[in-house]
Amino acid sequence: MPEEMARLGILISGRGSNMLALADAVHDGRIPKAEIVLVISDQPATSGLESARKSGLDTIVIERRGRSRAEHDRELIAVFKDHAVDLVCLAGYMRLLSPCFIEAFKSRILNIHPSLLPCFPGLDAQRQALAHGVKWSGCTVHFVDETLDGGPIIAQKIVPVLDEDTEESLAARILNEEHRLYAEAVALVISGDYQVVGRRVITVKPRHEDV
Repeated sequence: MPEEMARLGILISGRGSNMLALADAVHDGRIPKAEIVLVISDQPATSGLESARKSGLDTIVIERRGRSRAEHDRELIAVFKDHAVDLVCLAGYMRLLSPCFIEAFKSRILNIHPSLLPCFPGLDAQRQALAHGVKWSGCTVHFVDETLDGGPIIAQKIVPVLDEDTEESLAARILNEEHRLYAEAVALVISGDYQVVGRRVITVKPRHEDV
């Protein structure tokens, strides 16, 4: 990440609650040296766009319009580069990214997923957790690579699965933790105080402590 303000671009498809949580964290200083320069949605009618605008964030709609994933993503790349975006954050973006997008922002794309990866990747993570009878679930922030929810894990938060849980109640408790965890992970990545060793993301001593 650059020494000056890190410029964040956020991709959404729905209500954008994690997008708003990141915006609050930037505003409150929990993500230092960062600014959200653009929110893009592939869905023109999503409530997340209106929420972003009410929060004073710039928004753009880039619809799929029947194009291939690569064609759509090339437009995303161009817009993010026009806005000099340093870090891309997926916040409920319901579309797999193409290899060209991942290469354009290699090691600079983050996603949050509502399970303890590598368990229960993809859609319906809470349904999968309940169906398997696990006692603990949670959320994961990870770097995005070419695999489905398979990039190096940056941070995780554990949430107990209660006997009386439904998909909705479990999802709601996990979402509360997502909002906190995502901000912490983005702040770490921007700080540069980490190393990726194989598949492990290891926190290292902050640079200013070496002075």
